[in-house]
Amino acid sequence: MHSVYLFDFDYTLADATVGIIGSFNAALTQMGYPALDSDTICRTVGMTLPNAFTHVTGNTDPELAKNFTSLFMKKADDIMSPGTNLLPGCVELLTFLKNRGFKTGIVSSKPRFRIAELLRLRQIEHLIDVVVGYEDVTNHKPHPEALQAALKRLHATEKDTLYVGDTVIDAEAARNAGIAFAAVTTGTTTKEDFAPFADIVVYNDLTDLLGALRS
Repeated sequence: MHSVYLFDFDYTLADATVGIIGSFNAALTQMGYPALDSDTICRTVGMTLPNAFTHVTGNTDPELAKNFTSLFMKKADDIMSPGTNLLPGCVELLTFLKNRGFKTGIVSSKPRFRIAELLRLRQIEHLIDVVVGYEDVTNHKPHPEALQAALKRLHATEKDTLYVGDTVIDAEAARNAGIAFAAVTTGTTTKEDFAPFADIVVYNDLTDLLGALRS
């Protein structure tokens, strides 16, 4: 068993679908783009906001991507945290890990302040030792910088650590950092999508992962 457990945030620990879709479409429509369906938007979760903008519009202008990000964040200030719910098994899993003295952290492309806000709102900040978010690194997942930053803050090593996420981007980041990875299929990525990563275990959800750790 590992002694350090790092988690992605969106669709791994929490479901922010309502806030993500609302903020995404508010930004797009203010820029003159049509609103998008929920599936298209949800498939961008795990990307940085500038990359998500380019992915759905095909526009590579960095200034437009910056404007999109600003508009998204402005709307998110109003709706993101109230519209975010912890996924089933989240509190139980984190409590299990902390009760056994393990270190825990969140490594996400979401802004750290937004994650911290949600942790306070749901009163679980005591279950997380470190949060590394978008503003904490220069190079974002799948680059290993964010995971390496978390390890440094926790004084942990790669071999002691498991990273849990819901996207191929998360799996690639873990591989690039030399960290073991476990997938959950609570996002838009299927078990089949993780097939190229032969050395990982795929769980249905956090409750499934908790059961495996307990056994």
